[in-house]
Amino acid sequence: MKNGTITRRCRCTDPETRKDLGASCPKLKSRRHGVWSVFQELDPAQDGRRRRFRRGGFESSTKAQEELDKVRALMAIPEEDDAWGKTQISDLIESCLKEKDPLPDYDETRRRFQSGQTLNSKTTVGEWLDTWLAGRKRLRRGGAARYECDIRVHLKPHLGHLRLDKLRVHHINTMFDAINERNIEIQEQNAQRRVVRDDLKATPNKGAENRARRKWLQAQLDAMPPFRRVTGLNTQPHIRDTLRAALNVAIAQQVMPAFNPAAHVELLPGTKPKALIWTDERIAHRRETGVKPSPVMVWTPEQTGQFLDYVAEDRLYPFWRLIAFRGTRRGESCGVHWIDHSASAKSLAIATQLVQDGWEIHEGAPKTDSGIRLIALDDETDQLLLAHKARQQQERLEWGNGWVDTGRIFTQDDGSILHPGKVSDLFERLVEAAGLPPIRLHDLRHVAATLMLAAGVDIKVVSETLGHSDTRVTRDIYQAVLDDLARDAAEKVVQLVPRARKPLTVVKDTETAPARPRMTPPRKAKESAEERSA
Repeated sequence: MKNGTITRRCRCTDPETRKDLGASCPKLKSRRHGVWSVFQELDPAQDGRRRRFRRGGFESSTKAQEELDKVRALMAIPEEDDAWGKTQISDLIESCLKEKDPLPDYDETRRRFQSGQTLNSKTTVGEWLDTWLAGRKRLRRGGAARYECDIRVHLKPHLGHLRLDKLRVHHINTMFDAINERNIEIQEQNAQRRVVRDDLKATPNKGAENRARRKWLQAQLDAMPPFRRVTGLNTQPHIRDTLRAALNVAIAQQVMPAFNPAAHVELLPGTKPKALIWTDERIAHRRETGVKPSPVMVWTPEQTGQFLDYVAEDRLYPFWRLIAFRGTRRGESCGVHWIDHSASAKSLAIATQLVQDGWEIHEGAPKTDSGIRLIALDDETDQLLLAHKARQQQERLEWGNGWVDTGRIFTQDDGSILHPGKVSDLFERLVEAAGLPPIRLHDLRHVAATLMLAAGVDIKVVSETLGHSDTRVTRDIYQAVLDDLARDAAEKVVQLVPRARKPLTVVKDTETAPARPRMTPPRKAKESAEERSA
């Protein structure tokens, strides 16, 4: 390694010529006069370009010597025969010179060099997240969109400015604390806007006073933030998982130390929605309060039959029946091709789906690897598909050159694809017209699972039919349904055992508080009821 040099110069000029005196300045005899500079030859760049480290402005030779020693110590980190390592160190020193940054810490640089990590420790979390997301080429579009949303809305605003190698657990905890505080603010603002909106709706248009009040309320409404969704407890783990996945790649590529702070962040437990059945009590409760008991509601077999009877003449009846009995997803049902149907085997292969991105539609693989599956069809559904195929051939003849050949089973009447969003809208209108309690189109898939469970189908078969990756997923979603079935099974077990005595009836003792159940013979229970009515 070539030795560096330390030089001193001043800015003194000749009064007559106005030229720098340079080394001839008589004041240079004093070591306190002028400033000191450092010069060190670096290793050539990859393109062969010669590079030098020059830095001045040091007040004393001691400080200049310390800077030179730092440069030489950094350049000595690689072995003598490690040409690539020497180039990396020189790149780092040159970068500090261009950015006018101080030289990096020797111990930290040596550690990063020996562990194979990048020497430029200035990479921020935001820069790395962008790099990581750009490298996720094989992600499904929906997954990439979710990652992009997590990064844009949450991770970069809160953590993007931090250096990647300096990210710690408390930084991430602070982010989620800020998200929860923001949730409270959004809920309060939504409540205020809802009050003003309801007041505006309740104020009639007639009368000058009412019009003036409506104008005032509308001005208030315009000045308020719009309704916004909170980042719920079920969403926050996904944000953490996005960060953890990005940091895992950074660790694998030795861009940061082998510690993932996102893996050590504890969040408040979320609540996964449970599927509940639309019982008479729940329907009555919704009519009174307007509140759905659960985000995931399913119909009883009777309600399902009522819907299927109502849509029996609908052109897409086989579509609705397939979801109701076989539990295919909306995109899978819209995307299935005729080549996926085997009339001889009475089966349907689920290999593709139509994915809605905004309002645009594209074809992709099923949601998970386990979503690629073969489902068995009952005789009626199989026959309905064959009849639907004949009807589609007739439509093709009627449209002539205007027919769009997509090869799909379920299409519009001109052969073009079914838009998943439009299908959902149509389903909601049909449900309302049929006078049934509301469910989403995706909930019709849950209806299929409930029917299979109620029919005694093994949960593993149910899980495979639905395309779940594990039976635990099925149990988590349908635990409430399984509980209802377990109670029904308990009643059936009791009924299997013949008894000489009549069964006891549970009644409430209204004379004591609080009420406690007690067992009384049926006759006594009847008498108690008559006495209470008297």
